[in-house]
Amino acid sequence: MRKVIIMGAAGRDFHNFNVYFRDNPDYRVVAFTATQIPDIEGRKYPAALAGKLYPRGIPIYSEAELTDLIKEHKVDEVHFAYSDVPHEYVMHKASEAMAAGASFVLLGPADTMIKSRKPVISVCAVRTGSGKSQTTRKVALTLKAKGRRVVVIRHPMPYGDLEKQKVQRFATYEDLDRHECTIEEREEYEPHIDNGIIVYAGVDYGAILKQAEKEADIILWDGGNNDFPFYKSDLEIVVVDPHRAGHELSYHPGETNFRRADVYVVNKMDTAEPEKVKLVMDNIKKINPKAKVIKANSPIFVEDGSQIKGKRVLVIEDGPTLTHGGMRYGAGIVAAQQYQAAEIIDPRPYAVGSIKKTFEKYSHLDKVLPAMGYGEKQTRELAATINKIDCDLVISATPIDLNRVIKVNKPMLRVRYELEEIGQPNLKSVLKDF
Repeated sequence: MRKVIIMGAAGRDFHNFNVYFRDNPDYRVVAFTATQIPDIEGRKYPAALAGKLYPRGIPIYSEAELTDLIKEHKVDEVHFAYSDVPHEYVMHKASEAMAAGASFVLLGPADTMIKSRKPVISVCAVRTGSGKSQTTRKVALTLKAKGRRVVVIRHPMPYGDLEKQKVQRFATYEDLDRHECTIEEREEYEPHIDNGIIVYAGVDYGAILKQAEKEADIILWDGGNNDFPFYKSDLEIVVVDPHRAGHELSYHPGETNFRRADVYVVNKMDTAEPEKVKLVMDNIKKINPKAKVIKANSPIFVEDGSQIKGKRVLVIEDGPTLTHGGMRYGAGIVAAQQYQAAEIIDPRPYAVGSIKKTFEKYSHLDKVLPAMGYGEKQTRELAATINKIDCDLVISATPIDLNRVIKVNKPMLRVRYELEEIGQPNLKSVLKDF
């Protein structure tokens, strides 16, 4: 029996355990380690999900304890299972594990993808914030218009009670409240609900698939970060972001997606520099020339943009895009500049609690406030930060209506963004062929 630690961030790590290690007598998973997501460490992967070999569940520790855990438990293998990190970072973690005496392992698609009885289309990306969500929405609506019953299954975001979150189904806003969804979860689920599309998510993606197949003609995998799909896909659509040209070959596991793609969506061409678009196109030709390439813009939509002109504004952007996605700005900054805001306020001096710690950890951020809300406490701290800031207007460019989640003492203007394809091929033609 080989002793194992799984390094994760409450997503791919749990999935890999469920499909590869659970009920496998050849391995003993002694611990998970956690990073990226606050307040995961110190908990347990519950016995009800871990299976008969783990009657006490599996402890989750901070990744900072990795070396000590390897030595204490005489660990044989460390399995790396999270996403959107540079290749160099992965090898540093490998070196840390091997220096402590363990082997370092990356489980791939053949060992972790589940086969569905229904056709599966996946939408993934090379980096967080490339435009997966808007692409998934466009695919879902295109299939729905053709009379297909589409069910979206979203990459996991289980930050609450893992046992209760084993299988989650979202069809209404009330479902979001019942499952006590975080801001990040709502950002992914609300737009699908608005479009009349059912969403599944949770922890056990085998059990999730069995339920989703009962009400679907087609399963649509909505990827998270730049991870590859949990399900064997019949069509793999991969979104590429020329704002971060070259990252398609330098981030894990985004490069895996890049090399596997059947279809590329080269997004944000309306705001990317031409030389960066060319670099992305050259890399596609070099690595995967047989794939289809869809060119697209990501235009913004503001209900009354004239409110912005001459105002001192606070800009709120999607949290994961700014944090582990590494972006310095998003649609909110574009809207502030396009509609001639007088000033974009630096939120850092006003940040409280975990929001302040977020700025300390992600030092590239200055003129934007990431919409962090991984739990009730952090959501309160986000609201407190906004309320402290002296500004005329808040520009919110998260995919949800933040006013439904938090109460603030100043007006908030919502910015939306959708996929706008350029010429042919487009998603409609690709899906028709499929």
